Amino acid sequence: MKNITIKATVIAVAAFAASTAAMAQSSVTLYGMLDAGISYTSNVGGHSQVALVGGASGSNKWGLQGQEDLGGGLKAVFKLENGFNIASGGIGGQGPIGSSRSLFNRQAFVGLTSDQYGTLRLGRQIDAVTEMVQGLTGDAISASTFSTPGDVDNNDNTTNQNNAVKYISPIFHGFQAEGAYSFGGVAGAMGSGQSWSVAADYDQGGLTVAGGYFKATNQGEAGWQNATAQPSFGGALGYPSSGYYGGNAFKSAGIAQVAGQYQFGKYTAGLRYSNAQYQGNDGQESIHFNVIGALLQYQATPALSLAAGYTYVYGSEATPAQAAEGRTMASINQASLGATYALSKLTSVYVMGAYVHAQGAQASAADFGNTASGGNQVQANIGMYHRF
Repeated sequence: MKNITIKATVIAVAAFAASTAAMAQSSVTLYGMLDAGISYTSNVGGHSQVALVGGASGSNKWGLQGQEDLGGGLKAVFKLENGFNIASGGIGGQGPIGSSRSLFNRQAFVGLTSDQYGTLRLGRQIDAVTEMVQGLTGDAISASTFSTPGDVDNNDNTTNQNNAVKYISPIFHGFQAEGAYSFGGVAGAMGSGQSWSVAADYDQGGLTVAGGYFKATNQGEAGWQNATAQPSFGGALGYPSSGYYGGNAFKSAGIAQVAGQYQFGKYTAGLRYSNAQYQGNDGQESIHFNVIGALLQYQATPALSLAAGYTYVYGSEATPAQAAEGRTMASINQASLGATYALSKLTSVYVMGAYVHAQGAQASAADFGNTASGGNQVQANIGMYHRF
């Protein structure tokens, strides 16, 4: 009996040790960001506006991400991420037009990753262009005040791909590529409502360059229902002659983007270019936008960061009044400034602003969604954010 008891004890200890080792090979992390501040907008439909807003410098979000070591260099990975309105506590983030907001509206995926073979993920994810290119632009490096007026080229990431399969390659001598395909789920019409994206980047020393292409096909005038959660691209720029545009009833969207940044000493310099094409439905014209942006960031001290940016948008659509006067193109100039001071590794305060001058479109600074009554607008924000 004594021998049996000893053996049972040994087995129990071994089982506990094996369980502890297995637990050590898995991890789940809670993370997020809180961003709130006061904003001033000089011209919102002809009136100035002061408001409490969130997300001027970063995204209000929380999420869970984790991994499990499966052995042989293979790991299972997952992410669940929710966006919310910090001023009201309501669910925010991207969702199809006319739909209710989902709990994990930013990302929700599971997959496998290997250092040798790359990563395969299934679920709701950001598109490949946003993942690889957007991080090199002023919108990601400094703040949303530096994003494209009206977000006509998705620079501020207003798309998420539902029902998506994404592959990310391993890094090979500084080069990495990825591609994603989102099923439309329409019976008898596989191509309806689908979206896909491809992108690649190269990182060597202080230089990083990336480029990619995003394509989405609509399912009809009801809006994007399955493949792509898509708010209104550029609706704040005010194109009343293009009802299909503000209502997301255009037939398809294709956006190409390239960006690069170079870090030298305390400076980070960046350039970007994008071309956005929107094909109208039957009887409606197509429109396009070309966007050029430049950024210079200076790390004045370990805590203080200063930034200046310029964005130019040239589009093939003018407002009806200006079209009647013979103007058929829209031209938008935006200058942005910002300063961020880190109180700690996780908490910072910021002040930033942008001035927009538009011809052929209503002014709308960055991606704040405020449509001016004319061609000029000033946007200013002061606030703080905390990461966890």
